[in-house]
Amino acid sequence: MTAAARTPHRQLMDRTYRYQRHIYNATRKYYLFGRDRLIAELDPPVNGRVLEIGCGTGRNLIEIARRHPTTRLYGIDISTEMLATARAAIGRAGLAERITLAEADAAATDPRFPFRLDGFDRIAFSYTLSMIPDWRSALTRAANGLALGGRLHIVDFGAQRDLPAVFRRLLFAWLSLFHVAPRAGEFAAALRALAEVRGCDVDIRAFGRGYAFLATLSRPATAGR
Repeated sequence: MTAAARTPHRQLMDRTYRYQRHIYNATRKYYLFGRDRLIAELDPPVNGRVLEIGCGTGRNLIEIARRHPTTRLYGIDISTEMLATARAAIGRAGLAERITLAEADAAATDPRFPFRLDGFDRIAFSYTLSMIPDWRSALTRAANGLALGGRLHIVDFGAQRDLPAVFRRLLFAWLSLFHVAPRAGEFAAALRALAEVRGCDVDIRAFGRGYAFLATLSRPATAGR
Protein backbone atom coordinates (compact mmCIF):
# COMPACT_ATOMS: atom_id res chain seq x y z
CA MET A 1 0.00 0.00 0.00
CA THR A 2 1.36 3.42 -0.90
CA ALA A 3 1.78 6.33 1.51
CA ALA A 4 -1.06 8.10 -0.27
CA ALA A 5 -3.30 5.08 0.18
CA ARG A 6 -2.93 5.25 3.97
CA THR A 7 -3.95 8.88 4.46
CA PRO A 8 -7.40 9.94 5.68
CA HIS A 9 -7.64 12.45 2.84
CA ARG A 10 -7.14 9.74 0.25
CA GLN A 11 -9.89 7.67 1.89
CA LEU A 12 -12.16 10.71 1.96
CA MET A 13 -11.60 11.43 -1.73
CA ASP A 14 -12.30 7.82 -2.66
CA ARG A 15 -15.55 7.87 -0.68
CA THR A 16 -16.57 11.19 -2.20
CA TYR A 17 -15.95 10.18 -5.81
CA ARG A 18 -16.59 6.43 -5.78
CA TYR A 19 -19.93 7.00 -7.53
CA GLN A 20 -19.69 10.66 -8.56
CA ARG A 21 -16.81 9.91 -10.91
CA HIS A 22 -19.29 8.36 -13.32
CA ILE A 23 -21.18 11.66 -13.75
CA TYR A 24 -18.36 14.05 -12.87
CA ASN A 25 -17.69 15.45 -16.35
CA ALA A 26 -21.38 15.89 -17.14
CA THR A 27 -22.08 17.86 -13.96
CA ARG A 28 -18.91 19.90 -13.41
CA LYS A 29 -19.08 21.63 -16.78
CA TYR A 30 -21.82 23.82 -15.30
CA TYR A 31 -19.64 25.44 -12.66
CA LEU A 32 -15.95 24.65 -13.24
CA PHE A 33 -15.53 27.56 -15.61
CA GLY A 34 -12.16 28.48 -17.08
CA ARG A 35 -10.71 25.01 -17.47
CA ASP A 36 -10.52 25.35 -21.22
CA ARG A 37 -9.02 28.83 -20.88
CA LEU A 38 -6.25 27.34 -18.79
CA ILE A 39 -5.70 24.60 -21.38
CA ALA A 40 -5.58 27.17 -24.20
CA GLU A 41 -2.94 29.18 -22.36
CA LEU A 42 -0.61 26.25 -21.61
CA ASP A 43 1.17 26.48 -24.99
CA PRO A 44 3.72 23.78 -24.13
CA PRO A 45 6.91 23.52 -26.20
CA VAL A 46 7.22 20.87 -28.88
CA ASN A 47 7.94 17.52 -27.22
CA GLY A 48 7.28 19.18 -23.85
CA ARG A 49 6.09 17.60 -20.64
CA VAL A 50 2.82 18.63 -19.02
CA LEU A 51 1.67 17.49 -15.57
CA GLU A 52 -1.81 17.90 -14.11
CA ILE A 53 -2.04 17.73 -10.32
CA GLY A 54 -5.36 16.24 -9.30
CA CYS A 55 -6.12 14.93 -12.79
CA GLY A 56 -9.47 13.41 -11.77
CA THR A 57 -11.27 11.76 -14.66
CA GLY A 58 -8.53 12.62 -17.17
CA ARG A 59 -10.77 15.09 -19.01
CA ASN A 60 -8.16 17.88 -19.15
CA LEU A 61 -5.25 15.61 -20.03
CA ILE A 62 -7.15 14.19 -22.98
CA GLU A 63 -7.98 17.67 -24.26
CA ILE A 64 -4.37 18.83 -23.91
CA ALA A 65 -3.11 15.72 -25.71
CA ARG A 66 -5.46 16.37 -28.61
CA ARG A 67 -4.37 20.00 -28.92
CA HIS A 68 -0.66 19.25 -28.65
CA PRO A 69 0.14 15.97 -30.42
CA THR A 70 3.88 15.97 -29.59
CA THR A 71 3.42 16.58 -25.88
CA ARG A 72 3.94 13.93 -23.22
CA LEU A 73 1.38 14.17 -20.44
CA TYR A 74 1.38 13.09 -16.82
CA GLY A 75 -1.25 13.13 -14.11
CA ILE A 76 -1.33 12.47 -10.40
CA ASP A 77 -4.34 12.03 -8.16
CA ILE A 78 -4.78 10.87 -4.59
CA SER A 79 -7.97 8.94 -5.43
CA THR A 80 -7.70 5.45 -6.88
CA GLU A 81 -11.37 5.72 -7.86
CA MET A 82 -10.73 8.78 -10.02
CA LEU A 83 -7.61 7.22 -11.51
CA ALA A 84 -9.61 4.15 -12.56
CA THR A 85 -12.01 6.41 -14.47
CA ALA A 86 -9.14 8.40 -15.97
CA ARG A 87 -7.31 5.31 -17.20
CA ALA A 88 -10.47 3.98 -18.84
CA ALA A 89 -11.18 7.32 -20.55
CA ILE A 90 -7.59 7.69 -21.74
CA GLY A 91 -7.66 4.16 -23.11
CA ARG A 92 -10.90 4.81 -25.00
CA ALA A 93 -9.34 7.97 -26.47
CA GLY A 94 -6.36 5.96 -27.73
CA LEU A 95 -3.92 8.05 -25.69
CA ALA A 96 -2.54 5.51 -23.24
CA GLU A 97 0.92 5.70 -24.81
CA ARG A 98 1.14 9.47 -24.30
CA ILE A 99 -0.53 9.95 -20.92
CA THR A 100 0.99 8.41 -17.80
CA LEU A 101 -0.85 8.42 -14.46
CA ALA A 102 0.25 7.79 -10.90
CA GLU A 103 -1.37 7.73 -7.48
CA ALA A 104 0.23 10.39 -5.30
CA ASP A 105 -0.55 12.94 -2.61
CA ALA A 106 0.33 16.36 -4.05
CA ALA A 107 1.02 17.74 -0.59
CA ALA A 108 3.48 14.99 0.35
CA THR A 109 5.16 13.96 -2.92
CA ASP A 110 7.58 15.70 -5.23
CA PRO A 111 5.61 15.46 -8.52
CA ARG A 112 8.78 14.48 -10.40
CA PHE A 113 9.31 11.38 -8.30
CA PRO A 114 6.50 9.05 -9.50
CA PHE A 115 7.65 9.48 -13.11
CA ARG A 116 11.42 9.60 -12.51
CA LEU A 117 11.68 12.92 -14.38
CA ASP A 118 13.79 15.98 -13.71
CA GLY A 119 11.04 18.52 -14.36
CA PHE A 120 7.94 19.58 -16.28
CA ASP A 121 7.46 22.37 -18.80
CA ARG A 122 3.92 23.01 -17.60
CA ILE A 123 2.13 22.04 -14.40
CA ALA A 124 -1.59 22.65 -13.91
CA PHE A 125 -4.00 22.78 -10.98
CA SER A 126 -7.54 22.86 -12.38
CA TYR A 127 -9.97 23.43 -9.51
CA THR A 128 -7.89 21.16 -7.31
CA LEU A 129 -5.83 23.49 -5.13
CA SER A 130 -8.99 24.32 -3.17
CA MET A 131 -9.49 20.60 -2.45
CA ILE A 132 -6.07 19.96 -0.92
CA PRO A 133 -5.94 20.48 2.86
CA ASP A 134 -2.21 21.25 2.88
CA TRP A 135 -2.38 23.32 -0.28
CA ARG A 136 0.68 25.39 0.59
CA SER A 137 2.87 22.30 0.52
CA ALA A 138 1.27 21.17 -2.75
CA LEU A 139 1.95 24.57 -4.31
CA THR A 140 5.59 24.58 -3.19
CA ARG A 141 6.18 21.04 -4.39
CA ALA A 142 4.64 21.88 -7.76
CA ALA A 143 6.93 24.89 -8.14
CA ASN A 144 9.88 22.62 -7.33
CA GLY A 145 8.85 20.41 -10.23
CA LEU A 146 9.10 23.11 -12.89
CA ALA A 147 11.86 22.86 -15.47
CA LEU A 148 13.80 25.99 -16.42
CA GLY A 149 11.42 28.23 -18.34
CA GLY A 150 8.45 26.21 -17.06
CA ARG A 151 5.10 27.58 -15.96
CA LEU A 152 2.65 26.66 -13.25
CA HIS A 153 -1.00 27.30 -14.23
CA ILE A 154 -3.93 27.49 -11.82
CA VAL A 155 -7.66 27.95 -12.26
CA ASP A 156 -9.89 27.91 -9.19
CA PHE A 157 -12.79 29.60 -7.47
CA GLY A 158 -12.43 33.31 -6.79
CA ALA A 159 -13.65 35.49 -3.94
CA GLN A 160 -16.83 36.34 -5.93
CA ARG A 161 -17.27 39.71 -4.20
CA ASP A 162 -18.90 41.20 -7.31
CA LEU A 163 -21.56 38.49 -7.41
CA PRO A 164 -24.78 38.46 -5.34
CA ALA A 165 -24.10 37.43 -1.75
CA VAL A 166 -26.86 34.82 -1.80
CA PHE A 167 -25.32 33.19 -4.87
CA ARG A 168 -21.91 33.10 -3.19
CA ARG A 169 -23.31 31.58 0.01
CA LEU A 170 -25.23 28.90 -1.86
CA LEU A 171 -22.30 27.99 -4.09
CA PHE A 172 -19.83 27.82 -1.22
CA ALA A 173 -22.26 25.69 0.79
CA TRP A 174 -22.63 23.35 -2.18
CA LEU A 175 -18.86 23.15 -2.65
CA SER A 176 -18.35 22.31 1.02
CA LEU A 177 -20.28 19.09 0.44
CA PHE A 178 -17.40 18.02 -1.80
CA HIS A 179 -14.71 19.24 0.59
CA VAL A 180 -13.84 22.27 -1.55
CA ALA A 181 -12.64 25.37 0.32
CA PRO A 182 -12.26 28.44 -1.96
CA ARG A 183 -9.60 30.80 -0.62
CA ALA A 184 -8.57 32.95 -3.58
CA GLY A 185 -6.97 35.67 -1.46
CA GLU A 186 -4.72 33.21 0.35
CA PHE A 187 -3.75 31.53 -2.91
CA ALA A 188 -2.81 34.88 -4.47
CA ALA A 189 -0.72 35.92 -1.48
CA ALA A 190 1.08 32.57 -1.41
CA LEU A 191 1.81 32.72 -5.14
CA ARG A 192 3.25 36.22 -4.88
CA ALA A 193 5.42 35.21 -1.92
CA LEU A 194 6.62 32.11 -3.75
CA ALA A 195 7.40 34.15 -6.85
CA GLU A 196 9.45 36.64 -4.84
CA VAL A 197 11.49 33.93 -3.14
CA ARG A 198 12.06 31.98 -6.37
CA GLY A 199 12.67 34.95 -8.68
CA CYS A 200 9.63 34.01 -10.75
CA ASP A 201 7.03 36.10 -12.52
CA VAL A 202 3.44 35.80 -11.40
CA ASP A 203 0.20 36.83 -13.09
CA ILE A 204 -3.24 36.56 -11.42
CA ARG A 205 -6.47 37.46 -13.22
CA ALA A 206 -10.03 37.25 -11.99
CA PHE A 207 -12.86 36.63 -14.45
CA GLY A 208 -16.62 36.21 -14.40
CA ARG A 209 -17.07 39.06 -11.88
CA GLY A 210 -14.69 37.30 -9.57
CA TYR A 211 -16.31 33.89 -9.94
CA ALA A 212 -12.91 32.34 -10.62
CA PHE A 213 -9.31 33.27 -11.26
CA LEU A 214 -6.47 32.19 -13.52
CA ALA A 215 -2.88 32.41 -12.32
CA THR A 216 0.53 31.60 -13.74
CA LEU A 217 3.89 31.30 -12.03
CA SER A 218 6.74 31.42 -14.56
CA ARG A 219 10.20 30.11 -13.76
CA PRO A 220 13.08 31.92 -15.49
CA ALA A 221 14.60 30.18 -18.49
CA THR A 222 18.08 30.43 -16.97
CA ALA A 223 19.27 29.63 -13.48
CA GLY A 224 20.46 32.30 -11.12
CA ARG A 225 18.02 35.08 -12.00
